[in-house]
Amino acid sequence: MSQASARYAIYYAPVPDRPLWDFGSALIGYDAATGKKLQPLVPQGQDPDRWMALTAEPRRYGFHATLKAPFYLSSDDTEAGLVEALQDFAAGHQRVALDGLKIRCIGSFIAMTPLQESPELNGLAANVVRHFDRFRAPLSEAERERRLKSPLTERQIAQLDEWGYPYVFGDFRFHMTLTGPVHNDDRTGLRDTLRHMAENAALANPVSIDRIVLFRQDDPKGHFKIIADARLQ
Repeated sequence: MSQASARYAIYYAPVPDRPLWDFGSALIGYDAATGKKLQPLVPQGQDPDRWMALTAEPRRYGFHATLKAPFYLSSDDTEAGLVEALQDFAAGHQRVALDGLKIRCIGSFIAMTPLQESPELNGLAANVVRHFDRFRAPLSEAERERRLKSPLTERQIAQLDEWGYPYVFGDFRFHMTLTGPVHNDDRTGLRDTLRHMAENAALANPVSIDRIVLFRQDDPKGHFKIIADARLQ
């Protein structure tokens, strides 16, 4: 793997081996801390093969919430410099307490989102976007065209061009994806099943956004894997 071929992303991810991490990683069938595939936790009523297909996209990225979307590293920077910047950023920013997470439908997919809107969390995400943008190589024309296939507002297109990702600042929504697109007829039932599973896993407790995590994807077909993390204050 060369640095030029790798993509990096800055996410929130729970500490491995804690209930939230175990639950999310088991559902998608992949542990981004170890880089190993897992026997998926298949919801009741779901065909195992269908569930594997339904979770293929979140499995590629690992269980996480996006703060700085995947990017190629600028030719002027290094992975070591990015890791150092991760530590420096975390040393100057406070963790964010959430009352908890709830499983919801977001468009056609299902994800975990905060119970209530958090200005502090939105501010943290905005600071991550700004602080680490100097490490991002400019979008290629192919990457930009791929993004433009989604219906974007004029503001989102402007943010794509300036920050490499359309869903930042006022368009940011913290979420931890559990599925790819789910057919409209099945969406509510699956959401309710996943909520019941989360309750059984005792995930109704408050959540602390207490670290930022650097993920790396070595090639476009590979899975993202955790390579560094830093504790917020």
